[in-house]
Amino acid sequence: MLYFDTNHLYRVYSTEPGHEAVKHLLAKTERISTVWHGRAEFASILLGKRREGWDSPVLLKSLESQFQEDIRSGLVEVLPLNDSIMLRLESTLRSAPSNTHLRAADALHLACAAEHGFTEVHSNDRHFLTAAPLFGLRTVEVISKP
Repeated sequence: MLYFDTNHLYRVYSTEPGHEAVKHLLAKTERISTVWHGRAEFASILLGKRREGWDSPVLLKSLESQFQEDIRSGLVEVLPLNDSIMLRLESTLRSAPSNTHLRAADALHLACAAEHGFTEVHSNDRHFLTAAPLFGLRTVEVISKP
């Protein structure tokens, strides 16, 4: 079982730099999971790619359709948010070192993964990776930095 942050999940569908490493990792797993708000993040990523002209609107629409189909079919598991996740997030951030840099969306990803029993998360975002142990999670940096 893999838990991906949304930027890595995008690489499952695209040929963005790093997609080979993500797809290699996928070959070793049975399912992909992301948090509920990951759907909004994925839609936001598609908007950003369209705005920046990274990919054609036709390709982006195709990626969106595939993502939605993978959710409907259960290939991508979307984990729900609940009060226990929010309590874990608040408790963890309350006791985090004052120099911790963590966006709210990433904190939701980490609290959700921890509350749903995951032991590791995959990302290449340094703030996400640095904060993950605060939630009791091991980290795997999927895409090495040059």
